[in-house]
Amino acid sequence: MKIRPLACLLTALLLPLTAQADGERLAYSCDNGSRFDIGFSAPTDGRPQATLYFADGPVVLPQVPAASGALYRDGEIRLHTQGDEAQLEDGKGNRRLCRRGDTPPPSPVVSAAPSSFLDIAGNVAYHTRQALPPDAVLVVRIVDRSRGLTLAEQRSELAGRQVPIPFATTIDRDLLGKKSRVFVSARIERHGRPLLVSDAYPALRDGQPQTIDIQLKPVKRGTPR
Repeated sequence: MKIRPLACLLTALLLPLTAQADGERLAYSCDNGSRFDIGFSAPTDGRPQATLYFADGPVVLPQVPAASGALYRDGEIRLHTQGDEAQLEDGKGNRRLCRRGDTPPPSPVVSAAPSSFLDIAGNVAYHTRQALPPDAVLVVRIVDRSRGLTLAEQRSELAGRQVPIPFATTIDRDLLGKKSRVFVSARIERHGRPLLVSDAYPALRDGQPQTIDIQLKPVKRGTPR
């Protein structure tokens, strides 16, 4: 999916999924004077998503876990909502506030607080002599091992992409506890069957994200009975 120009992204907004029916489009007003429609749906894979309708085309953001409200994200675009309020972060320190209806929220008098979200990013590589199927899928998963909780999962089709393959996903800082042990792992699968897998890598150092280079290895098959 192509990321839209910054001028469009800064006018995006979002509403929690539970507040409207599937496929319904709702109008919102932002503190920069712009108004846009947002649609919500759950595609065939069952993962909720929000569609932002811009003049040059829609932008689709899949839902990711959040400690409160609803969080949707793709690439550097993050939309977090709670009640009728919505907030956009473009990944470059810019933030916009929006509200459902015709009256936008007032612009904040002071600078916004630091983001409550952590970006986990890195690269995935592998060495194999066998060509991977064109419909193979790369799955990157972020897990809190202290609670056995999946914080985020990103799936993307390989479609002939060359290694190293970059990845980037977001976790909500509020989901983490003092004893959280956050790890990231990856695998390449086809029709749910793993072909290549990785070890688990620590995702944080001193509570902050670090760039992670993941190496995949072929799955060792057991001896048939």
